[in-house]
Amino acid sequence: MYINKGSTMNLTCIVKHSPEPPPSIVWSHNNLEINYDSPRGGVSVITEKGDITISYLLVQKARDSDSGKYMCSPSNANPKTLIVHVLNGE
Repeated sequence: MYINKGSTMNLTCIVKHSPEPPPSIVWSHNNLEINYDSPRGGVSVITEKGDITISYLLVQKARDSDSGKYMCSPSNANPKTLIVHVLNGE
């Protein structure tokens, strides 16, 4: 996925066909669990649980350091990975 520097990044993780909603969904960036209280700020997660569980990772004002591998890891399903490239508008 390619996004422009300074824009809002919205990564969406969808869990379907699960016998029950996952008790937790962990988001990581370059194999490190994302800390939503970090000094970087502007990073949040919204999770809607149900027959289909959807988790949104929102990153405000994307910067170069936000590039890399993102992983969504539901506690009762296989993880999914996405590579994000933050571009300087070129």
